[in-house]
Amino acid sequence: MIERIHLSIVQQVERQGSLTAAAGVLNLTQSALSHSMKKLEQQLGTDIWLREGRSLRLTQSGQYLLAVANRVLPQLDLAEERLGQFAQGARGTLRIGMECHPCYQWLLKVVSPYLAAWPDVDVDVKQKFQFGGIGALFGYEIDLLVTPDPLFKPGLKYEPVFDYEQVLVVPKSHVLAASAYVKPQQLTREVLISYPVDIERLDIYSQFLLPAGVTPKRHKAIETTDIMMQLVASGRGVAAMPRWLVEEYAARMEVVAVRLGPQGIPKQIYLGAREADIAIDYLRAFVELARGLTNRSTACGTN
Repeated sequence: MIERIHLSIVQQVERQGSLTAAAGVLNLTQSALSHSMKKLEQQLGTDIWLREGRSLRLTQSGQYLLAVANRVLPQLDLAEERLGQFAQGARGTLRIGMECHPCYQWLLKVVSPYLAAWPDVDVDVKQKFQFGGIGALFGYEIDLLVTPDPLFKPGLKYEPVFDYEQVLVVPKSHVLAASAYVKPQQLTREVLISYPVDIERLDIYSQFLLPAGVTPKRHKAIETTDIMMQLVASGRGVAAMPRWLVEEYAARMEVVAVRLGPQGIPKQIYLGAREADIAIDYLRAFVELARGLTNRSTACGTN
């Protein structure tokens, strides 16, 4: 009844906006495409589209079929990719999505020994998921999600791989550099530098500043960790970073880490995956390696 081509047609018509454009993408003639869908509608006993002038509007049945297409086609594409890899003697590709900026530095420490231990598995890292990784997991765009802020949903499983502390990074010459900890009110005179992330997803706001009812003098968003650290070192502002990352930069820059509040801000990094995939041997091995490396190096952490 419903075949893969039917799902592809519905998906492409929705994406391209017309039967003609969809036919071009799918390398079909428009008449062949129309005939295929008309036959499906007859078999199902329901319309997929309704014509409104020159445009098509999906019916309720069509909307449901589109949802099925968006869910099933990525799985089929992934299955074909992995089976092709198996046929070539490879195990597969572990696709990792990053939901935090500094995680990349941490990931490099895990990927190197992982590639050595699993020579028949490739690793692909996607950094475009800034707090959008759940959709990528459900959409089969990635296999693992690195995140400090997991959103627990049915069908997904998150495993913590290490603990860390979020701290304030300031230049060594700063008045706060010698403090045991900083109070929220002390940042009202500071320029706060952060990654380009919504304020409600920044720990320094959600767990430190906003509960105290204060805001910094100014907030500046910077994409790159290196530039951010150079701005801090030159006295252009302060930033919230993982302690381990600050200590790495402190070895070559004039910056120090200061605790945020007397108790600090504790955090964890999680690796998330689809429940159906978490037992795959090479995926499981990556999780265990990440946890093992962290246990051997208590300085590790990120956000």
